[in-house]
Amino acid sequence: MDVVVFPLGPLQTNSYLAISGDAAIAVDVGGDPGAMVSHLHSKQLSLTHIVLTHLHCDHIYGVRALSEATGASVLANTDDDYLLDLDIGRGGFMGLPMVSLFAHDPLVPGEASFLGMPCKVLATPGHTPGSVSLYFPDDRVCFSGDLLFHRSIGRTDFPGGSHEVLLNSVMTQIFTLPEETVVYSGHGPETTVGSEKKNNPFFGEFAF
Repeated sequence: MDVVVFPLGPLQTNSYLAISGDAAIAVDVGGDPGAMVSHLHSKQLSLTHIVLTHLHCDHIYGVRALSEATGASVLANTDDDYLLDLDIGRGGFMGLPMVSLFAHDPLVPGEASFLGMPCKVLATPGHTPGSVSLYFPDDRVCFSGDLLFHRSIGRTDFPGGSHEVLLNSVMTQIFTLPEETVVYSGHGPETTVGSEKKNNPFFGEFAF
């Protein structure tokens, strides 16, 4: 799997293309997806799905435009659907723009397959109730959304957030993955499971 990152939108959200062969999926689309569409066209790639880690506005600004440009279906955990009725999901929060709403199909935690590869859709609530992380075991790659960052964690002061639940999600779902697993976060640089277990200050009190 090749992973290409596009920081998009007002908060420079990491929006990803995960590519295998001549197919790709998008993980979160934080703004104008023009650069993503250009990359797909230049590499002659077919976008099969747009997969959303959660439904905060800064991760979904470009979803409708990318779906319309490519025909790709959109998947999101329905536990986050209520956020689209709030300004943190539909836009307008802290002066951020409004979201062009879109239809989506349920993304159910459990075993899945994308790009012909097995994928574990991990239920990782805490940042939002429906937050998920996507783990591809064959490539040791995990897309964590705003759950876990390089040396930090996601905010939990938005509606539905919980600091305790988030810490538990990281420890039970992410820190149990192989230490060499590359973690692609919603903001900032990539990291690894092992690096965060050893160095993330939010988990210093825990022994691994």
